[in-house]
Formats: sequence, structure tokens, C-alpha cells
Amino acid sequence: MTYAIALLPGDGIGPEITKAAVGVLEATGLSFQWDEQLAGVTAIDVTGSPLPDATVESIRRHRIALKGPLTTPVGTGFRSVNVALRREFSLYANLRPACTMMPGGRFDGVDLVLVRENLEGLYIGVEHFIRVGGDPRAVAESTAIVTREGCERIIRFAFEYAVAQNRHKVSIIHKANILKMVSGLFLEVGRDVAREFEGQVDWNDLIIDNTAMQMVLRPEQFDVIVTTNMFGDILSDLAAGLVGGLGLAPGANIGADEAIFEAVHGSAPDIAGRGVANPAALILAGAMMLDHLEEHEQAARVRAAVQHTIVEDSIRTRDIGGTATTAEFGDAVARRLS
Repeated sequence: MTYAIALLPGDGIGPEITKAAVGVLEATGLSFQWDEQLAGVTAIDVTGSPLPDATVESIRRHRIALKGPLTTPVGTGFRSVNVALRREFSLYANLRPACTMMPGGRFDGVDLVLVRENLEGLYIGVEHFIRVGGDPRAVAESTAIVTREGCERIIRFAFEYAVAQNRHKVSIIHKANILKMVSGLFLEVGRDVAREFEGQVDWNDLIIDNTAMQMVLRPEQFDVIVTTNMFGDILSDLAAGLVGGLGLAPGANIGADEAIFEAVHGSAPDIAGRGVANPAALILAGAMMLDHLEEHEQAARVRAAVQHTIVEDSIRTRDIGGTATTAEFGDAVARRLS
């Protein structure tokens, strides 16, 4: 079987790490047909748009994409391409695992998955200035929008994911003690959904600030974390810091019909073209893509190959304490799979 995948190499270090990730995925022996498309600053230079129609159509046609990091131009009318993709395809679930892979992470034994609501909350972008006296920008106001439907969809996703992946506990993270409505609704719906999974998955709920402290003190107590958009954005970076940084942090944006797999980190234009970027996050995102395709055995092989390359072979890029180039690291992981 050949898997047809939309491939968005992206900007900055994107093409370098994408090349390495593609090489690793092809080393599994699976067959891929890559439909390469433009997005981000590279797309603007060629088409005048950061998200060309051809790219959107490719993702819609294949229903699955592997995406390198994208740059949003500063000081232009273009909003985040990443946000635009999530909204275009209603990619409501942002899935970000954090797993200890190497010496040098903050903790051993971390193995958690953060499930972040991707389309609502403060990040929906409803904000404006209020004039006071002669100052038109005296007050800035932002509105968080949280719907019962959106809460149920993401919390149910988290519980169903926990069951499917043989995980044992879901932690519902909120600030309902202060944000009585927008966070209170999330907690209310979370408790309702949790009752449906009694006997299958344990659950608890924690306030966001306590969660941040507990993740640093005892990260092993967490299994699956589900939370709202901004809280998830913050906690997912904290989780990455526990296991060695964003260079080891893959992510997936999943909707009812389409899914886009990516590295969590940005495009790092300051090191683009120098061959020093860590491709591990995008390689691990490729493993998540294989799981989505139900190629679970191959996904496990890719994860093991990354870990063996880092730990046993001591081949590491400079962000995780080594001297290997992007290509050298990718080639080493691919050799582990051959």
C-alpha cells in the first residue's frame, strides 16, 4: 500500500528537518507518495499568499499532512498560517506527547500526553481597544469564547485517546475557581464526560497554576492532560522542557476529517541553512502520523530508533548536547531502521 501525504517543508529550518524526517519514514520500508506544497514566507515569495489554494486542496484531498515549521511575517496583514490551517480544517485537537528519551532531560520516566483544545478560548482573537478620553488605545479588551460543544468534543477526544492507547488517567485542567463561566463550563462538561468512562479510565481535575507546579515537582503523576487552548499552549512547552526541550517535541492537529503532523518548535531562521537543526521533533511527528495511519509497529520502530540514536549511539545535534548535523542525525536514525 502507498500512502499519499501532503508535504509542507515550510520555512527557515523546515526544508532541512523535513528532508531528514522523510528519509527516516522511507527507511521503514513503507511506501509514500509525497505531494510537496508551499506555505508560509516561501509561499508568499512565489504565490503572494502564505497559504495558497493548491496547498489547501492538497491537504483536503489527501486528508493528512506532514508539515515543517512556518514563519508568519512580522508587520504584515498576514495572520498565523498555523492558526489558519487549524481553522480551515477544524483541527480541534492538538496532541502533544512528552516522553523522556535521553539523559539530560529534567526528569526520568516522564510519559505524558497533552490534549489541547485548538479552536476556542482567548486565542480565538476577539479583541479590541476602548477609547478613554483622548486615548483611543487606553484599554485593550479580549474575549474568551468557550462552547459546550467544543468542550465536550476535546474532552471526549482525550478520554477516547486514553482508552485506545491503554492509558490510565485523564487530568482535566481548568481555572474554574476564578473564571467561573469560561473555565467553569469546561470543568462541568469534563465531569459529565468523565462519568461515561467510569471503570475504564481514572480522572481528576486540577487548577492550572497547581498543575504547573505539580508537573515540575512530580511529572510522573500525569498521564493524559486535557485543557483549553491557552493553558494547553503553555503547559505543552513546560512538558517539553521536562524531557529535553522543543527539539524533542512532536505535535499533531487532528480534526474529524484531516490531520496535520508537525514539530512544535518554530522555523528558527537564525540557523536556517547551517545544517545544525534537530530533526527529532519532526521525525517523532512522523511516528505520530504512522500511528494515525494504523501503522503502529512502524511508529514504535521510529520512536525506538530515535531513542537508540541519542542514547546508545550518542549521536545528537547541538541543542541536546552533541555535534551532529541535521543530516547526520537523520541518517543515523534511518540506519537504525534499515
